[in-house]
Amino acid sequence: MIKAGIIGGSGYTGGELIRLLINHSQVEIDFVFSTTRVGKKLSSAHPDLLGQTELEFTGKVNLKVEVVFLCLGHGNSSKFLAENSFSNTTKIIDLSNDFRLKADSNFEEKQFIYGLPELFKNSISDAQYIANPGCFATAIELALLPLAKKGLLHNDIHVNAVTGSTGAGIKPSHTTHFSWRNNNVSWYKPFTHQHLSEINESLTAFDNEIGRLNFLPNRGNFPRGILATAYTEFQGSIKEAKALYQKYYENAVFTHISHEPIHLKQVVNTNNCHIHLHKHENLLLVTSAIDNLLKGASGQAVQNMNLIFRLNEGEGLQLKAGVF
Repeated sequence: MIKAGIIGGSGYTGGELIRLLINHSQVEIDFVFSTTRVGKKLSSAHPDLLGQTELEFTGKVNLKVEVVFLCLGHGNSSKFLAENSFSNTTKIIDLSNDFRLKADSNFEEKQFIYGLPELFKNSISDAQYIANPGCFATAIELALLPLAKKGLLHNDIHVNAVTGSTGAGIKPSHTTHFSWRNNNVSWYKPFTHQHLSEINESLTAFDNEIGRLNFLPNRGNFPRGILATAYTEFQGSIKEAKALYQKYYENAVFTHISHEPIHLKQVVNTNNCHIHLHKHENLLLVTSAIDNLLKGASGQAVQNMNLIFRLNEGEGLQLKAGVF
């Protein structure tokens, strides 16, 4: 059994990670570290775990654990690693944005690999340190990677995406509390969202230039999920576009092309990404949908762990959506 540690287990991504790992056939949770809930049961923060585990939060870290997941706020993972030296064999999977960009990927002689399996699967399998992608970044990159690989993103790209309230984290704020968010939709960080840099780096990984990426993120009035719509000029037919996407994702375990329009309920509570293509005149519209807490965070982290330890890529991630 792989012994795993979780740093910052009281938030949304930590809770989902615990839920996945306690049901993973090859993993045993060694510890869940928290500075605020030491000695309390995990179910005190995550009521859905009641009856599933008797584990308690701890203030101690096992530095020799085989794999550790960092579920900390952005900017805190690098501070934690600077203060805690894990063994030379410990695999580290970071769910923050501290190491996603190439300029930040080398930290204290640790080389972090960007953890998008549909782009860097071979590199992930050989890696020790993984920078898990952002949720918006995952949805948008998966929507556009087949076009990027073929050099078909040389025109401007327009993306509009809406995310659930869990994307803002567990700490309440003006734009996340129920009475403001309920029956309400709004945009934020127009054209300047922090995930833009990692998206651009991923889409240019094939050494093909891309046009300007115009990204408008929206807050949705639902808890979880991301629906992204992206469109750009495309001179080929819809049949050619579908063939391009089917070819690119033919070996992808969790990314699937739908012939029918997609919706969020298809993917919520799963590690899947569903993609739909639509052609209008000279524009190709690509719609993608993911669960921001799973494929956009904890599920993808477990997928990366499976790859690193040479396990079945889908182990522990065979989850069904509730579409009713």
